[in-house]
Amino acid sequence: MNILITNETTEDIEMTADLEKVVVEVLKTEDLSLDYEVSITFVDEDEIHRLNREFREVDRPTDVLSFPLEEDYYIEGVDTLLGDIVICMDVAKAQAEDLGHSLQREIMYLTAHSMLHLLGYDHMNDNDKAIMRSREKEVMRNLGVFKND
Repeated sequence: MNILITNETTEDIEMTADLEKVVVEVLKTEDLSLDYEVSITFVDEDEIHRLNREFREVDRPTDVLSFPLEEDYYIEGVDTLLGDIVICMDVAKAQAEDLGHSLQREIMYLTAHSMLHLLGYDHMNDNDKAIMRSREKEVMRNLGVFKND
């Protein structure tokens, strides 16, 4: 498994071990091997707003964006690239405060949420949303990271 973490903010982000735990737990929960590569980038509110407008045609900031690799390439001995996760630190901080839990828990949740998107989950209708939320809760429960930590 390979996780590429890029910090494009002025924040000091020390979450490599937590991010790895989340990625591993999502893959394990989905009964997948660990032979995957994921890119996680932290950005500010202006950048996530730009990306959201450009790629989703939604003219506002958001907390996280997922960019799954559309093609299924497999090269023996090389981790398969799942895609890119882009997390907005500004929005994550505000959400953590609003929800009354730690920034660490919020970022772990956003990573789990986005990993599930990379694996094909979505929440465009009520049924899909219920399935995805159930998977998110399972991952967070398995990690021992609850809303009131």
